[in-house]
Amino acid sequence: MLLFTNRETYYNDLSEVIRLFVAAPQIVLNPSGDETGDALTVLLIDTGGYCARAECRSARGSFVCEYVFDAAKADENASREAFLENKRLEKRTMKIAAFRAMKQAFPNASLPWGSLTGIRPTSLLRELTNRIGAENAERMLVEQFDVSQQKLLLAGRINASQRGVLASIAPRDIDIYIGIPFCRTRCLYCSFASELRTKKTDMGAYLDALKRDIALNAELVASLGLNVRAVYLGGGTPTVLTEAELDSLLDHAAERFALSPETEFTVEAGRPDTITKEKLIILKKNGVSRISINPQTMLDKTLALVGRDHTADDIVRCFYEAREVGFDSINTDLIAGLPGENADDFSRTLERVADLSPDCLTVHTLAIKRSSRLHERLQNYDLPPVSEVEKMVALGEECALDLGMLPYYMYRQKYMAGNMENVGYSLPDKICLYNIDMMEDALSILSSGAGAMTKRVFEGEKRIERIPNPKDIATYIEKIERTHSERLRLFTGS
Repeated sequence: MLLFTNRETYYNDLSEVIRLFVAAPQIVLNPSGDETGDALTVLLIDTGGYCARAECRSARGSFVCEYVFDAAKADENASREAFLENKRLEKRTMKIAAFRAMKQAFPNASLPWGSLTGIRPTSLLRELTNRIGAENAERMLVEQFDVSQQKLLLAGRINASQRGVLASIAPRDIDIYIGIPFCRTRCLYCSFASELRTKKTDMGAYLDALKRDIALNAELVASLGLNVRAVYLGGGTPTVLTEAELDSLLDHAAERFALSPETEFTVEAGRPDTITKEKLIILKKNGVSRISINPQTMLDKTLALVGRDHTADDIVRCFYEAREVGFDSINTDLIAGLPGENADDFSRTLERVADLSPDCLTVHTLAIKRSSRLHERLQNYDLPPVSEVEKMVALGEECALDLGMLPYYMYRQKYMAGNMENVGYSLPDKICLYNIDMMEDALSILSSGAGAMTKRVFEGEKRIERIPNPKDIATYIEKIERTHSERLRLFTGS
């Protein structure tokens, strides 16, 4: 698709709008030749305020929208904050004009989140509510961003669930992330920077480096007098570690960070083909308070199709063993929209999961990431239509509510079916602090492990800075000291 604009700096933002309507398009910016085909023209009009004109040319004809955002524009001598606000409102005006022109050209598109393409609609609603009040914020989301009433209600309910958690953050709190970027097999839809663990994998070298990384972060926490609010061991699949490796790593982290029994400690146990009762006992012994067992589906045919080396019965076994060991906070992840499944299949999965009485349930919408095997071989798989995925997501919400859960966090990804969302549901007393802190960018996170991301949230400045660890295992190991020096500068300025 062709994109013409007089503000090339917003190319990525306008491309996100195009992708709401056109699947996996090649977007050519300001072509110089006589190319023909679908085209979107978005121009920022100099009126002294915020005004944009968009025209979409498609097989149905040419459709125009001019949009004016009613707000005063700061002058050239304004502060840096006012300058950034100008840019933000310029972008918003252009995106809304583009969305409405595209909507006329592609009227059959189902877009319940309207023109919103960001990861966290809840953050936008919270920000607007704080600035202009709840009633005006809700009106803006519906009238300007074209968000449906259903999604507005969902965002509002999630913000209500988060209010107490966000208010409980203390000035010196920090979260800790530890990454194990290894799996037994690679799932069809996976795009994470993870490696397969084989008999030839030098796990010892990685774990030695990871422990050094953890120790450096623990020294930083202690020197700044910070309080560890929550710890999350994720992946990959952390339980790909042997029992001895897992025990040693958890003991090291708990000792270095001086974790208390009250610290929320989550381990993404993940795939049942890596979970044993002995590993569950080790997790419990080392202070882990919360685990996630993630089947994604309870249909054996789909599990085999997407590369999961276990059955639905294995999931049930892991759940019962976790309860026997004493875990009273277990999350289960499911994916709506997997190849070959329909709403009836997803309903059967939900029935089996509901029988296990999980404490939390996360319903993901399938995202077709470019680095996944699914994207590479998309033509080989029968994906359900958007209307069917919407039914699945609705069934997931209904199941969670029937189990007494509330929606408590949400995030969206690129290339999701129907421009929908991932939603975490929880029993009221089992909400995961780390998930809210991380998804809402509410708290700084110190991270250890290849591919892990450290971020510092500058309270009151609307500013976040990030330090990524190298994704490549060998490079990560080689550069641990250098990467930590960057973290030190980020948190101490020296």
